[in-house]
Amino acid sequence: MKKTYVFGHKKPDTDSVTAAISLSYLKNQLGMDTVPVVLGDISNETNYALEYFNVEAPNYLNDVKLQIKDLNYNKSNFISKNASLLETFTYMNEHMVSNIPVVDEDFKFLGTASMKDIARDMISGNQEELEASYENILKTVNGEEVLKFDEEIKGNILVASYRSTTFFDKVDIKKDTILIVGDRHSIIEYAIKNSAKLIVLTGDSQIKEEHLEIAKQNKVNIIKTNLFTFNTAKVINLSKNIESIIQKDNIICFDETDDVQDFVDVANKTKFSNFPVVDKNGKCLGLLKLADIADKEKKRVILVDHNEYEQSVDGLEEAEIVEIVDHHKIGSIGTSSPINFRNMPVGSTNTIINMLYKENNVEIPKEIAGLMLSGIISDTLLFASPTTTEIDKKTVKELAKIADVDYTKYGMEMFKAGSSLKGKSEEEIFYTDFKNFTVEGKKVGVSQISTVSVSDIIENEENYKKLINDIAKNNDYYILALFVTDILTNGSYIYYNDSAHEVLDNCFGANLKQGKYLEGIVSRKKQVIPVIMDSFEK
Repeated sequence: MKKTYVFGHKKPDTDSVTAAISLSYLKNQLGMDTVPVVLGDISNETNYALEYFNVEAPNYLNDVKLQIKDLNYNKSNFISKNASLLETFTYMNEHMVSNIPVVDEDFKFLGTASMKDIARDMISGNQEELEASYENILKTVNGEEVLKFDEEIKGNILVASYRSTTFFDKVDIKKDTILIVGDRHSIIEYAIKNSAKLIVLTGDSQIKEEHLEIAKQNKVNIIKTNLFTFNTAKVINLSKNIESIIQKDNIICFDETDDVQDFVDVANKTKFSNFPVVDKNGKCLGLLKLADIADKEKKRVILVDHNEYEQSVDGLEEAEIVEIVDHHKIGSIGTSSPINFRNMPVGSTNTIINMLYKENNVEIPKEIAGLMLSGIISDTLLFASPTTTEIDKKTVKELAKIADVDYTKYGMEMFKAGSSLKGKSEEEIFYTDFKNFTVEGKKVGVSQISTVSVSDIIENEENYKKLINDIAKNNDYYILALFVTDILTNGSYIYYNDSAHEVLDNCFGANLKQGKYLEGIVSRKKQVIPVIMDSFEK
């Protein structure tokens, strides 16, 4: 079963991270193979919850774009450097490819060989010299081993085409001679006595016993073939090791982690048919063709705490969404086939997941209950948020018993840990929990910081005002706002780009000013974003 990634939105908050972990655990108990991941840095608040309940933080997921490894390409489609030209040609013909990666004994990529390379060598290469293994020569001429003394054969090819007397007068047999000869025993004897490197007996010719004994003494390699002399001479050069003609320079290779779209762009630009797949250690994994993109296995994902492309992982449109669990408004994400989509108007995604545990009769472990409890407390601001429902409250009390914690005390400690801004720049703080969307073609961005010590922000409010105006100007935001939510007083301080003053003044009451305290405003989802969106309709 293919692994399924479970994750929340790009700006991970405690609800999205804990929801990914708790839902992944549930799915695995039900027989799926899932893993929780995050799309960004985990906040101090979330880290507090993870450490408190001794749960490891999920790994980071950069994107779910289609990669080479998601394609069913021709894995292990390569050939050894020791293969003959004939063996390589036959392999390419059987696999219907025009070129092939060549590897060494450790499967390290050395280069490529093509049918054109083989044809070029047979037409314009040196046909008088041969360097090949004894085994390759034996296979190429469909021969039978008679005597073998050398693994590798290197020498000059000679065909016994003269009559014997002429041959003795005009031809010198040397220790590097590769002789192709039929049943011409005097020439065979002459070659053996002169210690030829290799004798290939054609036409199924026999060798005399006395000649065989001399050949053993002089260590002459002998092969017998049923091919006639002409055919033997024609094919013997195909016994060369393919390594002798491979192309090594300017070869385009891909790694399994490369994006499919990058591969398509290169293939279309170069007009090449096949590309080697080579890992980071230089090991060849196979051969990739442009046609292989039709046979793919998309990455499987489950979304929690969001259902909009803008908030989700890069490359989501290339993945298979199998399920969504969320408590926000229905967003922009669509699927090509029906999926399980659980969406409810409650204060936290973990509230819904708790219901899923009950529906599937799966027991909730202590640490999972603690994480789910943390997510609900975080998103409802310990029930201070207007998004809080009675279901959320009931769920927290149930989970607190399983996790064995005083949820009020624990919640305040978690908020305190999460509200620490020590060591962070104004920009890092601003983007800690940031959402953006488009209304009537205009960009709107809303940041929210929930803290028990708002003085850390107020003391540096001039820096935040400048930062907001700079970001809005440089990124073409129509409205850009920061809400600093005081968990203890149940309200928020607002900061915004100057050009948005009139719009926000209409949204949140007259006499709005930078840093104004908005009593009772704590929910971005219910009390901020809907109000801003409504202002566009007036």
